[in-house]
Amino acid sequence: MNGSAITASGLRKAYKDKVVLDGVDLNVRSGTIFALLGPNGAGKTTTVNVLTTLLTPDAGKVVVAGHDVVTETKAVRAAIGVTGQFASVDDLLTGEENLLLMADLLHLPKGKRIAGRLLDRFDLVEAASKPAASYSGGMRRKLDLAMTLVGNPQIIFLDEPTTGLDPRSRRTMWEIIQELVADGTTIFLTTQYLEEADQLADRIAVLDKGRLVAEGTADELKRQVPGSHVRLRFTGRHALDAAAQVLHASTRDDEELTLRVPGDGGVRSLRALLDRLDAHSIEVEELSVHTPDLDDVFLALTGHGNKEASAR
Repeated sequence: MNGSAITASGLRKAYKDKVVLDGVDLNVRSGTIFALLGPNGAGKTTTVNVLTTLLTPDAGKVVVAGHDVVTETKAVRAAIGVTGQFASVDDLLTGEENLLLMADLLHLPKGKRIAGRLLDRFDLVEAASKPAASYSGGMRRKLDLAMTLVGNPQIIFLDEPTTGLDPRSRRTMWEIIQELVADGTTIFLTTQYLEEADQLADRIAVLDKGRLVAEGTADELKRQVPGSHVRLRFTGRHALDAAAQVLHASTRDDEELTLRVPGDGGVRSLRALLDRLDAHSIEVEELSVHTPDLDDVFLALTGHGNKEASAR
């Protein structure tokens, strides 16, 4: 990946006495998916509104697609696309007419060709001449994203793109998002589905009370939460006894011939564990690493469970 698509340094925003963003730093690499998570009121929507030029920050510097969001607003808007939580299609127009309208608003030539290409890409050709009001939830979300792509933006902000969709439609949207990134587009994603961030995001940031409390890959975040452990299975009781003597902090299960060893799940600690066993000539039949899921991470970092993990 080359360079940064979005950078923010010391981002601050307050409404009267209420501080909404308190020194947020972000660095989103080009051609990646970046997910922003946080409970209600954490400041996610305010962050997105600043990054998309809808709000002016009180302090800090924000650069999107190489342009300052305060002094080069027009250039930023030309480089980005924004899809909100609720599909912003015109129900009275057909799918094709919605796309043509967007092309007209952007003063793009060959609008018919652009619309046709996007209808095909999003599997909406058969519904192209039907009013958007007749579309299912999944079709409306696909049309909404297609409208965002009319201007071929470098960076797309997706605010809860799969809210209210059934599992199949959600998976379809995930595939489309992954295809966009494969083509070089950068995705800034807010989502209330932790599984979605786990599946899609190259990096995840957790925002709470206006501050970033954690950032990293999904695996890195999971390793920060207590509960990670390595499960070792042995061929017999003799090997189990020997391993238990070497690994004092472990918990044994005599029936399963296993040891549960606390650890961060990282490669370095795993290598050290195996080296200790090897030094005592203890052979392991089976090894598995268990880490908390993102729901555990979210709860540990913010004090809120999954139901509170709204991206609004």
